[in-house]
Amino acid sequence: MNMQATSVVAPPPPKSLAEMQLPVIMMRDILLKTMFRKNVSEVSEVAKAICLPRQVTQDLVDMGREQRLIEATGTLNANSGGEMGYQLTDAGKSRALDALAQSEYFGAMPVPLDVYREQVKRQSIRNIQITRDQLTRAMGHLVLPDSLLDHLGPAVGAGRSILMYGPPGNGKSSISNGIRDAMGDKVFVPRAIEYSGQVITVYDPIVHSKAEEEEDNPNSLRRRATFDSRYVKCDRPTVITGGELSLSMLDLVYNPTARTYQAPLQLKSTGGIFIVDDLGRQAEPPQALVNRWIVPLEESKDILALQSGEKFEVPFDTLVIFSTNFHPNEIFDQAALRRIFFKIKIDGPDQEGFLKIFAMVARKKGMELDEAALVHLLKVKYPTIKNVYANYQPVFLIDQMIAICDFEGIPYKMSPDLIDRAWANMFVKDEKIVK
Repeated sequence: MNMQATSVVAPPPPKSLAEMQLPVIMMRDILLKTMFRKNVSEVSEVAKAICLPRQVTQDLVDMGREQRLIEATGTLNANSGGEMGYQLTDAGKSRALDALAQSEYFGAMPVPLDVYREQVKRQSIRNIQITRDQLTRAMGHLVLPDSLLDHLGPAVGAGRSILMYGPPGNGKSSISNGIRDAMGDKVFVPRAIEYSGQVITVYDPIVHSKAEEEEDNPNSLRRRATFDSRYVKCDRPTVITGGELSLSMLDLVYNPTARTYQAPLQLKSTGGIFIVDDLGRQAEPPQALVNRWIVPLEESKDILALQSGEKFEVPFDTLVIFSTNFHPNEIFDQAALRRIFFKIKIDGPDQEGFLKIFAMVARKKGMELDEAALVHLLKVKYPTIKNVYANYQPVFLIDQMIAICDFEGIPYKMSPDLIDRAWANMFVKDEKIVK
């Protein structure tokens, strides 16, 4: 299945309260809390606030009226297409305050976990297929050998776990970002999900990039939304963590003040990519981190726990990319390595690849090349480090030369002298400091 020829099936809007599959009292209380906190009165405003179709919202409002928690104001708002206004009764305000004391959550109705599971299947990361052309275009800013794409392509297309390892400074992070850019389709991220009466917020504007959508006309009797607006249409998410990653960040985060939960990082990355950069730099040993992922990687499900201690399963539909400067045998046992489906070594470029990168960076940054300077770099400088090339070095050296030219007030043209001065900042001499 070609990713460019397919589109993710959108979650359909609910047509009735029964289709919501949420506890009726929960829906009613979220309605009351939202009207109380946001001071909305017309059904169209309320529908937008709780992210439900207008008719379903009207059914909720009518339920509140029957229970004498909501009343009509008796006035038509001319600015809202002649809509009837509604407000909370004294009993409704009292119930809203009681409900807020139990949970501060209001706004978008949550999606039941079982309903969300079905949407995850419709937009699974394993449903896409990345072609060589797509991956090459996404990484057009990188100079990579064809042999590397031979390994990367099947790994990404499988939607399973990848371990990239090799010496530092050779683009493992850039390759991870290129994989993310190759996934050009959209998925639907729930604003919040519900399990056992508890609300877990998922949509995070820091993690999720919202796709541009036409706004519905609040005065229209028919909303144009073609999908359930409890979801946000986004690019496939990417979560990037580094040395700060801890095991606790993979658990539900409970807010004791709001009495709600926030989804952990791996749940936010559902349908996308979870990048663990600089593996081996975290406080916890790499083996402990991978042990935490064993069940999710093998069974496509994760296990989370509520404050009460109750455990439950959530979908694990994420392409996990581990990136490390250590050799895998130094940080994992063989059992852990078996759980990681693809192991790809990222080496530095050869001299030809280095020169391609160097020329590309110089052209991009406006630094004029000089044959004598290049000969000096390759014949004098690199032999001092046994001709070990790394992808970061061209950017580093050229940025250094630009900084020197700016300071000296001279044109951007490299020379052997500039090479020497830039080179001096690339490495630190191994010596003892006398204290």
